[in-house]
Order: sequence, then structure tokens, then C-alpha cells
Amino acid sequence: MMYDQTRAQQPPDKQPGSAGRRMPGPEPLLGSDERAELTQRLNHALNTFANNPREALEEAETAFDEAAAQLMSALTERRRALHEGWHGQDPATQADELRHALRQYREITQRLLRM
Repeated sequence: MMYDQTRAQQPPDKQPGSAGRRMPGPEPLLGSDERAELTQRLNHALNTFANNPREALEEAETAFDEAAAQLMSALTERRRALHEGWHGQDPATQADELRHALRQYREITQRLLRM
């Protein structure tokens, strides 16, 4: 199989031939329960702002801090798993396996840069 530079430079969700079809996106970094809980807390802060602005801001700040901490933890785990997947492998490791790891690094880094 030959390396296709044009295809490799496409963002993960914009592969040629997708013409309007939504490809399944990458798996979320935080689980649905964690996202739902943090969203609920943030919404609660927004809804209580009129009655108690300082308390609402403290709650929003805490939700933000927890989201950032959970995201950092998820990114650290993702990096560890990616690193273990290729580092220390036999030098004869198939190029396809290494290319897959490179794509994963690219995808997660691009997601970070789009934030």
C-alpha cells in the first residue's frame, strides 16, 4: 500500500468521499456520566446567578476546575496508552502499526488545537 499524502493531511472527520455524510467522530475524552454531571452543575450555576451571583460563580469555577482536571487526566492516560503501543517495540514493527499510532497522535493534537 502506498502512502497518500493528500489523504493523510485531511482532518480525521473530512476524508475524501464523505460528501455530506457524517462519519462517526472520535470517542469523547470524558465519559457521558462525567460530562452530564459537569453540565448539570454548570447549568445550576447559571440558573442560580440572579439569586446569588457569588455562589453561582464559585460553583461555575469549581465545575470548570473539575472539567479541566478530568480532561488532563484523560489526556495523560491517552498519551500513556499511545506511548506504550509503539515505544519499545521491535525495530521491525510494521510501518502500518506505527502509522496508526501517528494518526492517533495527530487526531488528539488537532482536537486540542481546535479548542
